Amino acid sequence: FDSLPPAHYKETMSTILVWIQQSEAKLSMPEVAVAEYEIMEQRLRELKALQSSLQEQQKGLNYLSTTVEDMSRKAPAEVSQRYRTEIEVILGRWKKLSAQLVEHCQKLEELMTKLQRFQNDTKTLKKWMAEVDVFLKEEWPALGDSEALEKQLEQC
Repeated sequence: FDSLPPAHYKETMSTILVWIQQSEAKLSMPEVAVAEYEIMEQRLRELKALQSSLQEQQKGLNYLSTTVEDMSRKAPAEVSQRYRTEIEVILGRWKKLSAQLVEHCQKLEELMTKLQRFQNDTKTLKKWMAEVDVFLKEEWPALGDSEALEKQLEQC
């Protein structure tokens, strides 16, 4: 009986596996081009919440690792190897998920910065174009008015 995992181990394993599957599903959603800052902010909040949830689940993962280590000292080699393999697969998925989360957050933050910059540049350009439009619609000075012509040349 010493080589069998405690009931809490199986419950924790089940919880971690379900959490990993749900998180992998959330991260595997196809990325779409988004030009709305609010939607990007919402997605970033979701990813940050997933990161917080990952940290909350870390305790359970640590428990699983520790329990497998304890069992492997007491259990026969084949039983021990089975649990080690199981936890290694989970740890691999966990590390991949964690890395993907960090990567997605960084990429989204970079894209949000670029979008914000682009929106600011667009606003500036539109303002400039409006000023140019007003200038172009102004009445041209008379041909003999060299001072007014010089001033308009300077503005151009």
